[in-house]
Amino acid sequence: MSWLPDNFVHPVLVPLPGSGHHLRPIREADTPLDYPAVMGSRERLWTIYGPAWGWPAATMTYEADQADLLRHEKEIAVHQSFNYALFDAEETALLGCVYIDPPERAGADGEISWWVVDELVDSKVEQALDELVPQWIAADWPFEQPRFLGREISWSDWLTLPEHSDA
Repeated sequence: MSWLPDNFVHPVLVPLPGSGHHLRPIREADTPLDYPAVMGSRERLWTIYGPAWGWPAATMTYEADQADLLRHEKEIAVHQSFNYALFDAEETALLGCVYIDPPERAGADGEISWWVVDELVDSKVEQALDELVPQWIAADWPFEQPRFLGREISWSDWLTLPEHSDA
């Protein structure tokens, strides 16, 4: 039933080469850093994720974000899906996220997407993340056909694909 092997152990800390930043699984306790990161980049994030996920809504409250992060934390614990937050070295700023999800659409065994806050668009940190994610997925995750949403396939094209079936 699981989309990952039973013995799979997910990474708990992933350094971002050359930047002093790192990825780690997001937790409910990260809400004070996540909420301003998301809402500060909300308009751009909506253009990426809005049509597919309806996120982040303009009316999203701190409490709604906190509930979302608790859900993510619980999903990570049972390997239903993964949300890795991008942090500075001291974890004083959340600067983006990487989502690793079971496939919703046919033709992949994992669906991966990521974003950075507006201030980091076109920065060296974003470039490092763009380079890291596909390499990290290939090296540390058990996917044979990962799909990189918004990268190798547009979100609009992804929405037209048939739904994934476990048949």
